[in-house]
Amino acid sequence: MKKTKPFLRDTSQASRLLKPLADLFKDLRGQTVAIGFSAGVDSAMLAICASTLATQYTIDLRLVHIHHGLMSQADEWVRQAQRLAQYLALDFSPIFVEVDRASGLGIEGAARQARYAAFIHYAKAHQIKHFLLAHHLDDQAETLLLRLLRGSGVRGMRGMPSAIEKDGVLFHRPWLMCERSFILSLAESVSKEIGWYAVQDESNLDTSYKRGAVRVELSPALNQYWPSWKQNLARHARLMEEAQAIVDDMAELDFKRLLPSDDQRSFCLKAWRTLPSYRQSNVLRYWLALLGLQMPTERRLQDWLKQLREVHQLGFDREVRLPHEGQVIVVSKGRVQIS
Repeated sequence: MKKTKPFLRDTSQASRLLKPLADLFKDLRGQTVAIGFSAGVDSAMLAICASTLATQYTIDLRLVHIHHGLMSQADEWVRQAQRLAQYLALDFSPIFVEVDRASGLGIEGAARQARYAAFIHYAKAHQIKHFLLAHHLDDQAETLLLRLLRGSGVRGMRGMPSAIEKDGVLFHRPWLMCERSFILSLAESVSKEIGWYAVQDESNLDTSYKRGAVRVELSPALNQYWPSWKQNLARHARLMEEAQAIVDDMAELDFKRLLPSDDQRSFCLKAWRTLPSYRQSNVLRYWLALLGLQMPTERRLQDWLKQLREVHQLGFDREVRLPHEGQVIVVSKGRVQIS
């Protein structure tokens, strides 16, 4: 399989997928950009479309493939990924990771954590600041549906952002508003043209995983009765983004009124207790995010709020110790602090 001529034909599907990439590449002109490349349909088409535009925008593309060691076909997937990389004449890096099955995140969550850690390590080792991911509108809709069913609240219902920074690396999702049907149609024509076929990860349709259940059981029914459900959820995510911005602005204003310490690791309990209950919980979440800590479960947060509301405002009638992520939130001399 040797690349001898351009093969991405000028179709409506190709145009719809190339435009958001071109818009992004205008801002990344002259830089090195890595692609999270599983060799599945989505990431393969992303690699192909990106390679079509790379020369025009002087982008140095790299393909990074993560071998999770979870599937028996994983070794063959590496070889299949390498074949396309060679055809496109792109740098290819397979990375083998170990998924922590005891992390408490579940297999999907632990694999995602290992994957992002590997991406970030690769980016830093090669001084790369930008990564492309192939998430699309269908992925966004499934994510929003799952978060809705979990009761994620406004922050969670913002969905996946089009760009997010993790440890100094900016991850871009240029296809979040593109339907997967465009990608599948393009993949079919490309496969006929060059004889390369994307890998098939059967776990994506495994209904023992919640996302697989949504994809196999719920999505077909929603497509039948609510054909625009994916676009509607994406619009809902944009509205939640605006709502969260308002919530964050209020939390920032409230936090400034709590007489925070210079390092922002403590605030005045008495001032906090003058806030309405819904703003108490909001500013507490804001404080944790400010310190770079994960949000506690809703049950744990409600327990914290109860204890902080009941303790003497000078913090000496009983001990408050709220362990979280290897640190402890305590009340001392009228201040809530973390140590």
